[in-house]
Amino acid sequence: MGCSWIGVAVPLCLAVLSLFIAINGQTLAMPPPLPTVVGVLSLAGMAVLWREISSKRTLGSLLSQYVAVKAVGWLGRRQRKKLEADTLKVMQVQEETLLKRLRKNADTFYGRKYNFRCIKDSAGFRARHPITTYDHYRELVERIAAGEEKVIIAEKPLILAMTSGTSGKSAMLLSTKDTNTEFFLQGVAVCLDAMQKAFPESDSLQRTTKFFYTPTFRQSEAGIPIGPNSSTPASSRHMLNLYTTPGPAFEVPSERDTLYLHLLFALKDPSVGTLESNFASTVFYAFTALQEHWQELVKDIEQGTISRSLSLEPKVRRRLEVLMKPDAERAAQLRAHFQEGFGGIAKRLWPRLNLVLAVDSGSNQIYGEMLRENYCKGVPFYSPFYAATEGLIGVNLWPQEPHRRYLLCPRSMFCEFLPESSLDEEIPQTLLMEEVKEGESYELVITNATGLFRYRLGDIVKVIGFHNQCPVVEFQYRRGQMLNVRGEKVSEVLFLGALIKAVAQWPGAQLVDYSCAESGILGDSIGGSDPHYQVFIELKGVRNLTEEQRYKLDICLQKDSAVYKSFRIKGSIGPMRVQLVSEGAFKELRKQMMAYTSTSANTFKMHRVLRRKEYAEFLLGRTVS
Repeated sequence: MGCSWIGVAVPLCLAVLSLFIAINGQTLAMPPPLPTVVGVLSLAGMAVLWREISSKRTLGSLLSQYVAVKAVGWLGRRQRKKLEADTLKVMQVQEETLLKRLRKNADTFYGRKYNFRCIKDSAGFRARHPITTYDHYRELVERIAAGEEKVIIAEKPLILAMTSGTSGKSAMLLSTKDTNTEFFLQGVAVCLDAMQKAFPESDSLQRTTKFFYTPTFRQSEAGIPIGPNSSTPASSRHMLNLYTTPGPAFEVPSERDTLYLHLLFALKDPSVGTLESNFASTVFYAFTALQEHWQELVKDIEQGTISRSLSLEPKVRRRLEVLMKPDAERAAQLRAHFQEGFGGIAKRLWPRLNLVLAVDSGSNQIYGEMLRENYCKGVPFYSPFYAATEGLIGVNLWPQEPHRRYLLCPRSMFCEFLPESSLDEEIPQTLLMEEVKEGESYELVITNATGLFRYRLGDIVKVIGFHNQCPVVEFQYRRGQMLNVRGEKVSEVLFLGALIKAVAQWPGAQLVDYSCAESGILGDSIGGSDPHYQVFIELKGVRNLTEEQRYKLDICLQKDSAVYKSFRIKGSIGPMRVQLVSEGAFKELRKQMMAYTSTSANTFKMHRVLRRKEYAEFLLGRTVS
């Protein structure tokens, strides 16, 4: 969704390790110490603490986690109350948010250029400032990277955040300390409150297995870090004791080796409560790795060793091996579970697992469905945020709803909406939050806290209702991820719906992954003159498809898209060509894409429409049927 999701665990230490937090310029005191102490010493609290000590954690570790959970719970309730109040006066809150951004940056080069100081309301802003895309900011960001200050924003950026490049070239955006704090307060705290209300068992002292990795950062000319704007082990260093993976594992540069260590230490702990990652795809890839390496992992647990196949620095290996003790009993349990098969394996490995916390909407929808149907059967999922490198956009206040929907956060960004019907107009007219209509789809145009003004996000969302006065949206698709060989504009959500229906008609088939390419990018290498879609699919359970079965996908898309059907009937678009690729082909493609775009494993999203010929040719080379 958007470009890159900021991780769920923006460091809790922002709220927990301090007794005072500044909100809207006012210092807010945490609860008085006496009630907190009483809470910690309550019978219920002590019972939880005592029960969890059996997992070989220190009393200090348990106590610090207990205080953190209760403190964030208090903060979450407060922030949720504030959000509810904001949804009753959306127009006013949006005006306040916009004017706050403009005033703060009025004395920058950009603020003077557009005379921010003279803008008094949103109408004046929209009249004075054009709608923009990244090209509008490219040169300005380069000046900031070179060390110039107060170009677009008054603050110096913490990092230059790279987008994932899913629907085009990666963009370099600004990220500041204030935006991270706002994300925590308006997003993390609110979603933790929603999560604890929906899943009370998550409010415990069980550890979480979080699949995240140490990204590679480079330096700008002025020494500003350039890399992904997602939660990382470094940004979460004060809360690593809440996770099953020990700190030294995050010093390992290889994603493959770090994943092995994530799995190893998760398997050692039978009381894991939550599996967490930015995206469901990362959790899915973790389970496929588990299925491949379980015997080696069980052997390590049995012998108290760490596999020699891992390329670890000697000092890192020594620090990890100290944490390993032979555990024949746990190894025997694990071996028995794995030999039963992998359907519902998560709940057998961790009987008290109560939640998978990861984005499973948008391009991650298929991974969420595969996890629910296979590895994580019976475990609830919560997709907490709608966010991007540009910042927090929405929060999911309805964790148990199967269809993911997000309340737009009125204090996070000033939002405008381009009706879907006017996306290609030269000077389109935008609507405001109070003007959008239920059932209609729009492209988001945002003004954020880090120097993007009336910026076309490229995300198309559908307004599915309102919470008080505030729109509730479903993500639909990215503009750059549409199939369009004759002007038919088939979106990702439309194509995936047709694909799911077709796969259901292929006996024994289970969808693992897919991507599409427009025939034009492959040129003469595939033959045929009519423009068409090349569809690359990885399946489990079948090795081949008949021509009749392949054609069902074309029929399903025709049923769902009247425009596509009309072009097919006229012969303007040829029948799509469905290619089955070998097992693991998309895993290999993922590595290639990450290497090319310098995308972190924490923020990678599979491209559903391939825009680079090399990617399409790679999958052609892995075609088995």
